[in-house]
Amino acid sequence: MNEEAPAAAARLDAARRAVDLVQAGMVLGLGSGATASAVVREIGRRLAVGRLSDVVGVPTSNATRDLAHEVGIPLTDLMANPRIDLTIDGADEVSPAGDLLKGLGGALLREKIVALSSLRLVIVVDETKLVRCLGERKPLPVEVVPFGWSTHLDFLRGLGADPAIRMRSGEAAPFVTDNGHYILDARFRDGIDDPHALADALARRPGVVETGLFLGVRAEVLVGRG
Repeated sequence: MNEEAPAAAARLDAARRAVDLVQAGMVLGLGSGATASAVVREIGRRLAVGRLSDVVGVPTSNATRDLAHEVGIPLTDLMANPRIDLTIDGADEVSPAGDLLKGLGGALLREKIVALSSLRLVIVVDETKLVRCLGERKPLPVEVVPFGWSTHLDFLRGLGADPAIRMRSGEAAPFVTDNGHYILDARFRDGIDDPHALADALARRPGVVETGLFLGVRAEVLVGRG
């Protein structure tokens, strides 16, 4: 059996259960990534068959924007709707405390802005995303401005990380976010001991725009069943 099949089925289960929370008249935050894409497709499907109506979405990436257009979800932005009723997104890791590591899809900055603008944040994952501590399995994405990006490598090493700039798939060029920034993927061999201290240290670093640490966001986590 394909080992990915149970995880994909679990993500789809979580996505459908999350969309059950959507009600007419809502402003929705639309996350990015494989699981969030399943959510967007399910919302579009329910709009098409009349099970949902009168919703608008705020996409967290250009890819999500394009997918929402494809499946027929009307879009808005934070200028018109600064408060979002419900955001549904995925995560790369979830700790026992409910803290999140996100950003492997490269949309961490917009995802965090939308999450913090939301009255309710629902995170959909399969059980492989549940970890004992953040950074246990995945590297921490750190979004930086292109100018002087390499100066952050030694800084991250001093914090205990093994950093590398993210490259475009199949290309010898850095990955560029929708905001025009680079991403450094910082891997911690034994996980992140103190996520709050790490987040504070990175927030004080000039040139660091954002990190994939979503701490204290009070997310509701839906774990899909395979």
